[in-house]
Amino acid sequence: MATDTATTDATTATSHQFQAEVAKLLHLMVHSVYSDRDVFLRELISNAADALDKLRYEAIANPQLLEGQPDLTITITPDKEKKTLTITDTGIGMSEQELIDNLGTIAKSGTQAFVEQAKAKQGDVHLIGQFGIGFYSGFIVAGKVDVISRRAGSDQAWMWSSDGSGSFTMTPVESAPRGTSIVLHLREDALEFLEDWKIESVVRTYSDHIAHPIMLSVGNETAKQINSANAIWTRAKSDITPEQHKEFFGHISGNYSDPALTLHYRAEGRNEYTVLLYVPGERPFDLYDPERRGRQKLYVKRVYIADDVELLPAYLRFVRGVIDSEDMPLNISREMLQNNPQVAAIRKAVTNKVLSELKKLSETDDAAYRKLWEIYGPVLKEGLYEDMERRDQLYELVRFKSTKGDWVSLKDYIAGLKENQTAIYYLTAEDAAKAKASPQLEGYKARDVEVLLLTDPVDSFWVRTALGYEGKPFKSVTQGSADLDLIVAKDEAKPDAAADAETAVLAAALKQALGERVKDVRSSKRLTESAVCIVNDSMMDRTLEKLLSRQKDSGISVSAPILEVNPGHPLIKALAAQVKAKGAASVEDAAQLLLDQAFIIEGEQVPDPASFAKRLADVMAKAFG
Repeated sequence: MATDTATTDATTATSHQFQAEVAKLLHLMVHSVYSDRDVFLRELISNAADALDKLRYEAIANPQLLEGQPDLTITITPDKEKKTLTITDTGIGMSEQELIDNLGTIAKSGTQAFVEQAKAKQGDVHLIGQFGIGFYSGFIVAGKVDVISRRAGSDQAWMWSSDGSGSFTMTPVESAPRGTSIVLHLREDALEFLEDWKIESVVRTYSDHIAHPIMLSVGNETAKQINSANAIWTRAKSDITPEQHKEFFGHISGNYSDPALTLHYRAEGRNEYTVLLYVPGERPFDLYDPERRGRQKLYVKRVYIADDVELLPAYLRFVRGVIDSEDMPLNISREMLQNNPQVAAIRKAVTNKVLSELKKLSETDDAAYRKLWEIYGPVLKEGLYEDMERRDQLYELVRFKSTKGDWVSLKDYIAGLKENQTAIYYLTAEDAAKAKASPQLEGYKARDVEVLLLTDPVDSFWVRTALGYEGKPFKSVTQGSADLDLIVAKDEAKPDAAADAETAVLAAALKQALGERVKDVRSSKRLTESAVCIVNDSMMDRTLEKLLSRQKDSGISVSAPILEVNPGHPLIKALAAQVKAKGAASVEDAAQLLLDQAFIIEGEQVPDPASFAKRLADVMAKAFG
């Protein structure tokens, strides 16, 4: 046991304070009653396995790190007399600074998010591994935790110790074996974890898939192996149960719910490799991490190499799992991996396979695919912008809300095209409510033309670069001319040349009154009920322009819009008559109010609220005076 092989000097111990977030986390661990306390052992074993993998990888280039002791094992030692449970690994170990950094502070593990969710979902143990704070789960069962560690290749060992009350001590250790030993001083209500049957039961349930031997050492008896120690991806598909898949998925992702989709196959030919990938059924907490890092692990001949090789494109970063190559060199560096042709070939083939499986799911289980799309749709659509090579494959996967339904594929849209319709129409907005309320939709609804409602930020980007689908270009209903002349509306009034002339005169008067606030004023073909709306010219969609203007150093500002007026609306007719009778100056205030009204309808702020309120009050006073 670790306490028997390490000697410390208490007089040289130094005290340190936990980072504030860790202190909150420990308080939650110590004072919460989790529904399944077994998870602490699962998490500590998982961390030990990672330490063994890291040593095996580093020892490829530096065999001296093995120190003549190549055995990579995890040993669990219960001591009923001392009431301690020790988990020891012969892995990479930690230096003094690494102990302080890894166990005293958390930089990017999502601890704050964990604390908030744990308070909301008291007892939800699934959160522990998901947020990367597995070590601290030891405080669920222990009143004190000691960690003795010596980094491979170093002579100096250290002991980290804490009772979870807000501080920890660091003490030098005279001698200790390579690796890390975690000594849990169990509380009275957790002594069942000193029983052989309990330890074996937890290991077989949660950690049987660990590819390193897990040994149980009791008293003077010879330690015995209590897991199968077979890499799960090397087994035949028929030999793996759903429960085993669930546990392995949890091990690599920290999410111990059922995966929504499992891909397990072996590729043979020019490149031989095994793939075991999972699509989580719940949204990963880091899905929108700005780094957009992939979470697939690369192995070579079952030796862990790296988990940051970009084995899948960023828009598939939610996919978790393992890819194990049979023919890559074991000594390949992480830098060389980024430009390795074998990695590129694997990336291309596996990406196509994942997209193919998602398409198959969309065709065979609509309900399951809907659930995945709700979680990952905005991320998958990043591929429409980034991955030109697979854009057609992604077109088959994307689903939209529209003016006619909440689950529309591009294939569905094309099947419903109206006679003479030449484009796939869309409207971008910040949310669905604003999109559905947009006056720009009125002319399309009157002609029974379906419009896609795009409310994800990425939508404004991919539609700009999309060439179209089945020969039909994508066209914004808030950009450029309405392009509805060839599509006949129900009960559409015949053109009135005299009314059109009066509207043209009004448009000129409004443009004169508004000056640089607008780029132009024109009669609208897209409005049937509202008096006015604003649109952009043909250069850029207004939603995209607003998004880009919020980014520092983009050099883009929101441009003056085009104001469109509805010649059939009673207010526009009245104003046209006013201009005809009294001249352009008589509608100056009305012009400002019309433009401000158009901004409000779009959900935008009125540029000058005080002036808007004063004009509105003046108009109302005249009307009721």
